[in-house]
Amino acid sequence: MNFSSRKDQAKKDRTQKDQAVKNQSVKNRTESVLLAGCGDLGQRVARQLLARGDAVWALRRHPPAADDSGIRWLQGDLTRPETLRDLRVGFTSLVYLPTPDARDEAAYRAVFIDGLRHLLSALDQATLQRVLFVSSSAVYGEHGGDWVDESTPPDPPGFNGAVLLEAERWLAEQPVASVALRLAGLYGPGRLQLIERLRAGRAGVPRGTPHWANRIHIDDAAAAIVHLLDIAAPLPLYLGVDDTPLPLDVLYDYLAGLLGAPAPMEGPAPAGVGSKRLSNERLRASGFVSRWPDAREGYAALLASSI
Repeated sequence: MNFSSRKDQAKKDRTQKDQAVKNQSVKNRTESVLLAGCGDLGQRVARQLLARGDAVWALRRHPPAADDSGIRWLQGDLTRPETLRDLRVGFTSLVYLPTPDARDEAAYRAVFIDGLRHLLSALDQATLQRVLFVSSSAVYGEHGGDWVDESTPPDPPGFNGAVLLEAERWLAEQPVASVALRLAGLYGPGRLQLIERLRAGRAGVPRGTPHWANRIHIDDAAAAIVHLLDIAAPLPLYLGVDDTPLPLDVLYDYLAGLLGAPAPMEGPAPAGVGSKRLSNERLRASGFVSRWPDAREGYAALLASSI
């Protein structure tokens, strides 16, 4: 290696070191993390936190009767503040990711607006250092296939995105440091409805004008949550999506080919979603690397593991 090459390599090493320092962990001690709502995604987050040595509590209305996962279960109802009064003090981080009882505005408001306020009022603000709110790309509307990032003005087409956006904005005004992560459509183990519809020939897809699809593998979504709890100075908003937006017909045709099923018939675009390409540039710039950067690879691995 000549002097010029060594000089360039040294400069590259310094840049990587600087980036690592910038994104270093908030603390070198064990964190006490509360997961508010702990379904499939929450339990994947919990496993990653436990694997690195954090103490993990999870709040649910009906915790499992027996569980050897290492999660410390707490019983409480986000919509009933009187059930939250005896929560343990001393949590350093909160991940807020409940699931509404029903897909209607009243149910969404009960957990994402009222429930969030109830829980923050119950927690010890002296120890709570960060709240991560799991939101959704549903806050964006139709963009005609254009790129969308964190600077794009939200324009939710449905009540779900509108309620989530209201909750994001309320949380941002609170004195505790907070981060909102807007996740794209989740897929992964146990989330194979699309595969079953393609296999049965019941999936339609628009073919005249591309309708862009945005996905993130559920394990990557969990890893992104843990990552944003870990870095020293996160920005207040991130998009959680893989590296590769795809026209819906490209994704569906690829999956049908893997299944040996007929190409899906022509059909309308999904209602209330909007065609857009979500950018994860900010998340990647923070140091996050997807295990599954392309949904075609992720789905192929899922299908291979299910054979």
